[in-house]
Amino acid sequence: MFVQDVMTRRPVTVRASTHVSEALRLLDAAKITSMPVVDAAHRVIGVVSEADLVREAVLPDPRARLLTATEPRPEPPGVVDEVMSRHPMTVRGDTDVAEAVELMISTTVKSLPVVDEHGRVVGVVSRRDVVHALARPDDEIRAQVDELFGQLGVDWDVRVDEGRVVVDGPVSARDRTIATTTVTTVPGVRSVHLAEEERGWT
Repeated sequence: MFVQDVMTRRPVTVRASTHVSEALRLLDAAKITSMPVVDAAHRVIGVVSEADLVREAVLPDPRARLLTATEPRPEPPGVVDEVMSRHPMTVRGDTDVAEAVELMISTTVKSLPVVDEHGRVVGVVSRRDVVHALARPDDEIRAQVDELFGQLGVDWDVRVDEGRVVVDGPVSARDRTIATTTVTTVPGVRSVHLAEEERGWT
């Protein structure tokens, strides 16, 4: 399964000159946690997250500390350029989703911009996108696998239980490889098994 199979297309983006208040409104309206920052050619130059935007945005309430006057504090950031991360991690559409997931988990980021060969944004893949793909109903998964097998001209039986796919029909080593590879490309598949192997055949 590739990133392009699960990513959000036409993602919300901002420019470095976008005001922080507008960026906050965009995050709130889209119910997302971060956005790619792009230049005039739509190339990624950074990422701005909810943490970046709220870090200096909330004024401390003097009542919480029994103060009679607000303590002086620096002027808060005005535009995205002042708070964004300038070295964003990105992935390509043909990146394996497993690799993207590992990158998000190991770095604790919640989403990654997806770029083309010129560095232009073509989508965003998030943990939520992966969860959505893995949560697909079994009947949808089976229908897609059946469709792919039909395109290959094979009539193999498919059973799906909680994302676990069992294929009955392929006998030769070549057909088994084709079946396993094909099923693995389908979003929502958590594991692939051959009925012959489950019956103890070799």
